[in-house]
Amino acid sequence: MILALVGPTASGKSSLAMALAERLAAQGLPSEIISMDSALVYRGMDIGTAKPTQAERAAVPHHLIDVLDPTESYSAAAFAKDASHCVRQIQARGALPIVVGGTMLYLKAWRNGLSAMPSANPATRQRLDAQAAEVGWPAMHALLREVDPATAQRLAPHDAQRIQRALEVWHTSGRPLSEWHADAAPRSGDFAPPESLKLVSLEPHDRGWLHERIALRFDAMMSGGLIAEVRGLMARGDLHPDLPSMRCVGYRQAWAALQTDDALQRGQSQWHALRETGVAATRQLAKRQLTWLRSMPDRLVVDCDAPETTVLETVWQHLLPNLNAA
Repeated sequence: MILALVGPTASGKSSLAMALAERLAAQGLPSEIISMDSALVYRGMDIGTAKPTQAERAAVPHHLIDVLDPTESYSAAAFAKDASHCVRQIQARGALPIVVGGTMLYLKAWRNGLSAMPSANPATRQRLDAQAAEVGWPAMHALLREVDPATAQRLAPHDAQRIQRALEVWHTSGRPLSEWHADAAPRSGDFAPPESLKLVSLEPHDRGWLHERIALRFDAMMSGGLIAEVRGLMARGDLHPDLPSMRCVGYRQAWAALQTDDALQRGQSQWHALRETGVAATRQLAKRQLTWLRSMPDRLVVDCDAPETTVLETVWQHLLPNLNAA
C-alpha cells in the first residue's frame, strides 16, 4: 500500500504525516515520507517553503527534499520517475511510503503518465512575455480561454507561468494543453504507476479557516526571516525571477518587492504590501489545488478544519483495514 496525503497549502498535511508516522512506529510499522512539492526540492529555500525541520527529518526519513539547486528545473515527469524509485526502495525496506504534498500535476503524472508534449520554446516565450508586458496577464488569460477553455478555467488570471506555458504549447503545436493532458498514457521503464494507492485529501469545510491559516503561516515566514532568505538568494548573482524556483509563491512576491524597494527592513508599509500580495497569491494557489482535487473522485475527503485528533483518527480508521490485511 501507498498512502498519499494531499490537499491545499496550509491544510496540515505535513503535521498529519508526522502524527501518522509516529502512530505507525508505535505499532511496529516503519514509514518514510516522499515529498510531492515542487518547491521543497530546492536547497537553500527553507523558510518560504515551510520545509520540514531537521528534527522531523531525523525522526522520519524524508525523500525528494533538497535535491536540486535553485538554478535547476524539476518536472512532473521527473517526479513520477523519482517517486517510483523511492517507493520501490521504501517497500523493499519493509516500510510504508507516505506521499505528502500539494503539487497535483505531479500526482497526475505519477498515476496516469504524461504525453510527450512540446518542449520549451525560448523564442515563443519571449514573444509571449513581450505581449504580456503590453496587455497584462489577465488579457493573456482571456486569449487562452479562446483557444483552451479547459486549461483557462483552472488557472488564475495572474498565473503568469502556467498561462505562458499553455499558450506556448498552443502556438508551437496547434493543440490545447488540455488535449495533451487528456492523451496522457502510462509509461514503461522507470515510470511505475502507483498500485494500491490510498488517496486522502485534506479539504476545509470552512474556506475561511484555510484563509486564516494561510495568513498566519505567511506571517510566521516573514517573522522567521523570509526577506533575509530571498535577499541571500538574490545576492548569489546566478538566479533570476523567471526561474521555476523563484516563481514559487512567496519567493516571487518577495523578490519583486526587494527589486522595487529594498526598504522592506525599514518600513512597515512595505512589509504590509508584501504580506498582502503574498497571502493573496497563496490563496490563489490553494484555490487551484482544490480545483485539481475535485477532479479526483477516488479520494477520501477529510475535513482538515476539524480538531487535529479527529483528523488523525479518521485517517487512521481508513488505513487500519489495509494495514491489518498487510
